[in-house]
Amino acid sequence: MSLDSRRTDARPERLTAHEARQRLEHERASRLTQLKAIEEAGPDTAEQAMSAQKDTVRRVLAEVEAAFVRVRDGSYGVCRGCSGAIPVERLEILPYTRFCVPCQRDAV
Repeated sequence: MSLDSRRTDARPERLTAHEARQRLEHERASRLTQLKAIEEAGPDTAEQAMSAQKDTVRRVLAEVEAAFVRVRDGSYGVCRGCSGAIPVERLEILPYTRFCVPCQRDAV
């Protein structure tokens, strides 16, 4: 019996295009639901807060749509700052991100 217990369930370095599309479709559906809820809230809610929320949701939707383009052209998961691979764990959390964590800090 060997004491060598190698992991056979290692995470891939990159998401597949199918996995990326699934995550992005979920993100888009969530943001569209948020936007609809904001719009249906009506005039009783604070107008300024609602406007800011709408702007944020629309910005994220634009980033999601841009990520779909990156999936199609093969550049999804490649950092726009350093051209390195964006870790899968980051893409699982923010499937539309364009930057790895170090480059995101520099971009802000």
